[in-house]
Amino acid sequence: MTHNVKQDAHENDAPEQGTGWPVLEIGRHKKGGLVEQIVIAISVMVGSRALRIGTRMPSVRQFAKCNGVSTFTVVESYDRLVNLGLLSSRRGSGYFVARHDVTALPQVSAQTSASPVAIDALAPDLYSGVSDALPVGAGWLPPEMYGEATILDAVRQAMRIPASRLRGYGHPLGFPSLRQHLAATLSDELFQVEPDQVLLTHGATHAFDLILRSLTKPGDTVLVEDPGYSNLQSLIRHHGCIPVGIARGEAGLDLDALAAEAARTQPKIMFVNTVLQNPLGTSLSQAQTHRLLALAEQFDFWLVEDDIYRELAARGASHPSLAAMDGLRRVIRVGSFSKTLSPVLRVGSICASPPLVAELVRVKMLAGLTTSEINERAVYHAISARPYKRMIERLVAQLDAGRERSIDCLAQAGMAPVARPRGGMFVSAGWPDIQTPQWNGKLVADMALKAGILLSPNEFFMLRAPETVWFRFNVAYTDSPVLQAFLQSIRPR
Repeated sequence: MTHNVKQDAHENDAPEQGTGWPVLEIGRHKKGGLVEQIVIAISVMVGSRALRIGTRMPSVRQFAKCNGVSTFTVVESYDRLVNLGLLSSRRGSGYFVARHDVTALPQVSAQTSASPVAIDALAPDLYSGVSDALPVGAGWLPPEMYGEATILDAVRQAMRIPASRLRGYGHPLGFPSLRQHLAATLSDELFQVEPDQVLLTHGATHAFDLILRSLTKPGDTVLVEDPGYSNLQSLIRHHGCIPVGIARGEAGLDLDALAAEAARTQPKIMFVNTVLQNPLGTSLSQAQTHRLLALAEQFDFWLVEDDIYRELAARGASHPSLAAMDGLRRVIRVGSFSKTLSPVLRVGSICASPPLVAELVRVKMLAGLTTSEINERAVYHAISARPYKRMIERLVAQLDAGRERSIDCLAQAGMAPVARPRGGMFVSAGWPDIQTPQWNGKLVADMALKAGILLSPNEFFMLRAPETVWFRFNVAYTDSPVLQAFLQSIRPR
């Protein structure tokens, strides 16, 4: 819904009698864009009954003048509040506080389906981090949770690279000191590995791409978890391979279905999150990992262990490692620092057997030469610094508290977890009693985007047609008043 600023400017500039409209505490120095700050402030006022149903809001020009913002900022803020169901707009009369509930989602869906604003699993806004939208469905955490001082100091240290290292492209395997540190850490904590078995990459997705380039050809079957990492499904198709989903839920993988699919399709590879799976946040049991390895042996396929969330698991708990159990014979272990340091550094790793590493290095050089030594130096300085372990402990504690808050907040909107997460940064939750096609997560996400919220619906993560509607929530953002107001506005009655 769009409004003409000139038309709104002709509204009566005097505030509604008796409302005593206050100046909001917003500013460019505060966290979040001006539009988001205005939406949050008004949402809180409506939710706390400081603004009653039917109260007339200040005109666009009055609000802009009172709060020192542009009329365009006010128009966008009011439009988002209308989409949230908190305000209504009457032509020629202005904006009024409305009821919170939207009685029928299909009516909302019909409106949003015609909108040019649409959510997509590979949309730049989900990865850029520069959007004003609240990143509820995003895969990164706020910088303050990572430990900004440690990361910034590491970047400064990395920029002191010796002049002699400015020649050439760097080591094909990646920065030697980082590989040595990773090999020593993994050898102490999980399994024996040599530095020359560690290949550094531009993050985990680059690692997946190199593995697919090296081990598959068009037409090969590749098994994935369903639900699972959405980018991986697209990447497999891009390589001309056929992704086949194996159901994963609260109890782990459906290994009987896996055995049947392996016998039927003769897969080349299976990708699996052993610990804190994305998007469910669950981990496989020792019994499941043993049987999974046995099936890989029986049907002769590679296992790629996506192990990027292990450091976010609760301390003291025992979590299985496919790479440790297999000794890197048919398991390839992929790691990343995007979840523990910052996604902007773009550093990941592959651990594999020496013959496979040699082939992966060849493909890496063919596809893009070496990776960034400066980024890899920054990661090395960060993870080898004394504060790193304490930083991870604080991060895990923050995520544990955030998960519990998220589950409570989502319950207030009638939402239940799809699976109870065992740790990590995500809670996937929805309305278990509401069946699709009555509802559609993609259309709800489109509506949320118009309201300034980035949601990740279950369609992003699934190969099967979803039977219910649920979303992956980032626990760092789930207690936002804007999200709470939106979820209440579409809550099934």
